Amino acid sequence: MSERILFLTGHLAEKSLNKVLAAMHPSEFEYDVLNIGISVAGLMTADLIRRRLPGPGQATRIMVPGRCRGDLDGLTRHYGVPVVRGPEELKDLPQYFGRIGANQDLSRFDVQIFAEIVDAPQRSVEQILKRAESYRKDGADVIDLGCLPETPFPHLEEAVAALKSSGYQISVDSVEPKELLRGGKAGADYLLSLKEDTLWVAEEVDSIPVLIPQQSGDLASLERAMEKMARGNRRFVADPVLDPIHFGFTDSLVRYHELRQRHPETEIMMGVGNLTELTDADTTGINAVLMGVISELHITNILTTEVSPHAQRAVREADAARRIMYAAREASSLPRDFSPELLTVHARKPFPDTAEEIAELARAIKDPSYRIQVSEQGIHIYNRDGLRVATDPFALFPLLNLENDAAHAFYLGVELARAQIAWQLAKRYNQDEELDWGCAVERKPEDLAQHHAPGTTLQNRRKRTSNQ
Repeated sequence: MSERILFLTGHLAEKSLNKVLAAMHPSEFEYDVLNIGISVAGLMTADLIRRRLPGPGQATRIMVPGRCRGDLDGLTRHYGVPVVRGPEELKDLPQYFGRIGANQDLSRFDVQIFAEIVDAPQRSVEQILKRAESYRKDGADVIDLGCLPETPFPHLEEAVAALKSSGYQISVDSVEPKELLRGGKAGADYLLSLKEDTLWVAEEVDSIPVLIPQQSGDLASLERAMEKMARGNRRFVADPVLDPIHFGFTDSLVRYHELRQRHPETEIMMGVGNLTELTDADTTGINAVLMGVISELHITNILTTEVSPHAQRAVREADAARRIMYAAREASSLPRDFSPELLTVHARKPFPDTAEEIAELARAIKDPSYRIQVSEQGIHIYNRDGLRVATDPFALFPLLNLENDAAHAFYLGVELARAQIAWQLAKRYNQDEELDWGCAVERKPEDLAQHHAPGTTLQNRRKRTSNQ
């Protein structure tokens, strides 16, 4: 018996919802559409549904608009069938019911993020702990204490102890073997980075060494260091070193590939900062591409930094990218439609409605409240008095008769500014909601809870819209 879904909607969206569902030709379910007598479907609430829907009829599932507020679990118990939220835009229903599905499991990943505090010697222990907490919130698994050349770090041991007592994994990163030795003896979990001639440090501490070539590009020296660690039955991580663009970048990618081909079981690290920090481009795209390479090569550790002002979300972006790439790889899929977290500037489907569809909807409006939508043609604002379209909010304001209504003018000014930005950047605009900037902005607590679902561990490897 196939599933039968009851879609609840309102007056303004009923026609569009029927059109979208008919175009889908769903084979996995049958459906009914019910207008429960509300004008704007996005204003639907659980209490209103309980009052107006006597029962589920033949439905095995009830789907409500994505912006429906209230306790859907209570409705599920009341009706005896699952009551679920659909997408916020009804035009996204095909994607919702598509090959990948609506609710992606992004709790799994197999890449460990080392987040470097690059100027640790110049920070107090309290400042180091504060920075570490920020990194951990953004997804870091290991806090890397970056030492500075010819800069004393007298509180290194104290910093390691404080971080360890707060539950952090710690790495110490230095070009000075004596600092690495101090970090290892203080209890650091990892040491970055040892070469052939400094492997003696690893023999005196229990820390896991991250190995790099003796000279830039010298893969043979890295393999010799790896062999020596393997003979001693020591766990290690190998890093062929990623070089910046025009300074060996392509050759360094080849080295990572060669190392993986020769040593399929070796733990590998890639330091991505040489690209994110040293390239004047949005770091979301750089992190996405590099994490794609990392996913294909099964690299399980990355080192990232947030030094340049344009790279201030590097840890958060790496966290999103590792989850997306893991899910896509597990699904044998392209990394599309898993999460919009890395789509910080643009949207895959920015304009769900055409100008003609918005005009048709505007003709049905009988009240004075303004609705705002965006299409490829620009910003559309309408109420019972008509539809106005422009690409510049200043061209619209004189047409709205708001000279004596400061509060309403302020509200519409904010909304029209958002709409203009959305139109200019090809982003999705929803009235009464902030624009979605993905992982480029601070996540809300509820977003974090969803993003970091229970079971997130490395051991998985080893008011005014016409919505549905």
